Amino acid sequence: MLSSNDKKLEKMDPFYRPSVSKQKTSAEIISEARNALRTVRTQRPFTPQEDQRKLFGPASSRTPENRPPSSFSLHASSFESPDCKPISGTRLSPLELKPKAPPSPSAEEDPCLSFPKPPVDPAKIRRISSARARLFRAASQGALLPDRTLPPAELKKTVESKDTVITGDSTVKTNGIYLTESDAIGRLKSHPLHLTYDGGFREIRGEQEVMRGASSPSHLRSGGDHGKRRASASSCPSSSDLSRLNTKAVSKADLQEKDTEMGADEVFWNTRIAPVLHELEKEENIETVCATCTELYHALEEGNMLGNKFKRRSVLLKTLYKLVDVGSDLLSLKLAKIILALKVSRKNLLNVCKLIFKISRSEKNDCLLQNENILESLLEVLRREVLQDNTEAFLYCVGTLKFISGNPRFLNEIISKGTLEILTHLIRQMNDNFRKCGACLPDSGHLLVQITATLRNLVNSPQARSQCLGARTLPQLCLVMELYMDDKDACTNIVRILSKLTSYHDCCTALASYSRCYALFLSLINKYQKKQDLVVRTVFILGNLTAKNNQARERFSREKASIGTLLSLFQIYQQPGLPSPGPQQPTAGLRLPPEAEDVLVKVTRVLANIAIHPRVGSALAADRHVVGLLLTTLESKSLDDCEELVINTTAAINNLSFYQVKNSIIQDRKLYIAELLLKLLVSKNMDGILEAVRVFGNLSQDHDICDFIVQKNVHKFMIALLDAKHQDLCFSACGVLLNLTVDKDKRIVLKEGGGIKKLMDCLRDFGPTDWQLACLVCKTLWNFSENTSSASSCFGDEDTNTLLVLLSSFLNEELALDSSFDPDLKSYHRLQWETEFKPVALQLLNRIQSRYALLEPLPVPSS
Repeated sequence: MLSSNDKKLEKMDPFYRPSVSKQKTSAEIISEARNALRTVRTQRPFTPQEDQRKLFGPASSRTPENRPPSSFSLHASSFESPDCKPISGTRLSPLELKPKAPPSPSAEEDPCLSFPKPPVDPAKIRRISSARARLFRAASQGALLPDRTLPPAELKKTVESKDTVITGDSTVKTNGIYLTESDAIGRLKSHPLHLTYDGGFREIRGEQEVMRGASSPSHLRSGGDHGKRRASASSCPSSSDLSRLNTKAVSKADLQEKDTEMGADEVFWNTRIAPVLHELEKEENIETVCATCTELYHALEEGNMLGNKFKRRSVLLKTLYKLVDVGSDLLSLKLAKIILALKVSRKNLLNVCKLIFKISRSEKNDCLLQNENILESLLEVLRREVLQDNTEAFLYCVGTLKFISGNPRFLNEIISKGTLEILTHLIRQMNDNFRKCGACLPDSGHLLVQITATLRNLVNSPQARSQCLGARTLPQLCLVMELYMDDKDACTNIVRILSKLTSYHDCCTALASYSRCYALFLSLINKYQKKQDLVVRTVFILGNLTAKNNQARERFSREKASIGTLLSLFQIYQQPGLPSPGPQQPTAGLRLPPEAEDVLVKVTRVLANIAIHPRVGSALAADRHVVGLLLTTLESKSLDDCEELVINTTAAINNLSFYQVKNSIIQDRKLYIAELLLKLLVSKNMDGILEAVRVFGNLSQDHDICDFIVQKNVHKFMIALLDAKHQDLCFSACGVLLNLTVDKDKRIVLKEGGGIKKLMDCLRDFGPTDWQLACLVCKTLWNFSENTSSASSCFGDEDTNTLLVLLSSFLNEELALDSSFDPDLKSYHRLQWETEFKPVALQLLNRIQSRYALLEPLPVPSS
């Protein structure tokens, strides 16, 4: 006779039936997700390292004719002659008066006369010499500044004196006579003022020589074409310049200070730099020259002579360019470091970047690059130079970074110097220019390939991944895909980067929040459907995005033709392995090419992940095309030949089988699916067995499937799995047994093969660490003991005593909630115990105590 308490317990439904009116707790939701839905993992596609260092590898879509060369020769003649006049930061005012045509010589003047005779008056001689000295000293500084303010009349007289003036049309006016440039140079040679080797003026007084003016003469400036040389306008003052000088004079103190500075530079050049250059010109041996180059760099750095404002820079560069022909990699690196520090531009910048790139192509030179700190010089080029002015130089500069970033020894150094932020800034510049002008810069596509290939190497580091988030690199890469969708090489590099980054939670979350990325990935797949290397990585990224983010699942599924795109890929890459039509053709054991199988693995993973979203999962379960392709895979592939594909396909079917919708194709074909799963259960692959048991856990809620399980003796297999000591396997197998015990006629099967004892072993072994599994065992035992009047007849005396002891100890909070748990998991562990295990265990304990007469009822722990 049952007590009133027992009658109340008897009216309770079996535990597998959810209460519709009761709102589910978070623990119940987690429990259901574990029992039915789960995401699928897969390996990231492997990218082999290229054997040779080239701008574009063998897999590039660019033909050799349509891409910059990776191999070339460089010589001293490749460099342009540097500018003799240093670049000044001041923009000169235009001349207000055009130079007048020279007057025709009078008949009284001798046309062959080179220079007029010096005046007889010694005082006038001193006055003219002083004026000439001031003129050349001021010209070397880029302006004509008198020592004192002169009246207009005297000022005009001074300008029209018989001194030599260099005009803007490559002529020289000497004492009223206009000479051509070549004549002027010839006459200057016979003049008391001579040109020195460095372009300065030297005044000869007897045997004593005094250097004056450190700057090179503007009329000798070389731009690579000697026929187009022009004189500097700064050495030809106009009347407006002189009038301004008349109103605003520079003090003598300022001029003297400048002369002092020029004198200090002159002394430093003559004592420190000139001897080193002299040693370089000897070219005794490579080691000596390399050591001298190092000495030269330190001397220039000490004298503050690096940069493009140094007046003797042209002489220095000419000497350095000549040494390029020596052909030593170490010497070339030392030369390149100095040349870049002197801030060359245009063709010379391109050539020095090519020189470093050529050296970096050999992996054995990585140590040289590191020892010479070339990385800092290259990054300075990317920071300083204007991208639009010399895109090709940037190309070879970043190409070098790509090579050395592939060496793990360089990785931390490259990242610590801000390389990732610099490259992101370059990408942003190119994107902005494209959107502004509607077209890309010359060579920008080639440059993007090098930048993205370098980033692909950098993101292997955790430090680089955090910098990507700070620099907002991910949105810029997505924008590149949108703007340069036709560039397969750039898009392939980007999906390689994103496939690495989205393997980490923070980067995956950042990309998932960029709503436009889903449409971009679908466009990329549709454009390059048969480009396996690009497609497989793009689908892998989508699998990562939809693995743990429900919002990403919904956003992706709402994109136009998103499911259709996946199914189209599935059909394209499944064809090589499909059997030919006909009844005699075997349906299993056909091996897919590895590349095709890899794509199918990633596609089924995305389908399995998006099926976790209730709306998407219900729609997919009712999609005959989706279910048909999945079942075709199970029919035609075996675990031995396509292990990961078969396991992912089974996981996708498991997630779809969770939804008990009216028009579900899974429910319509449930018996056929159960037949297909039998071959997985009898395999030796533990992962395959686990996925098959999970599907049976969902399908066994149907009465027909429960009959199928008993008829095919699947229940014996489930009981045997309780001994596997595999926590997830025990959980899934126990779920199938729980569903079987709902049917009163099938409860007896638990006694076959010692099912009750094995359930208690699972409770003892896994209870303290997995309260979900412990709850599932208690529910199964509750259903099993529903209509019994005696606990002894139901479980047996020994098992009843064991069960009473286990339940009592597990309901003791101090014993059950061990403090040794990880603090982060402790709250979740307590939640499982309080909401899932405790209510069910209390009910089971009360039932056993009330029906077990051999023992006195045990006190129920207080709640």
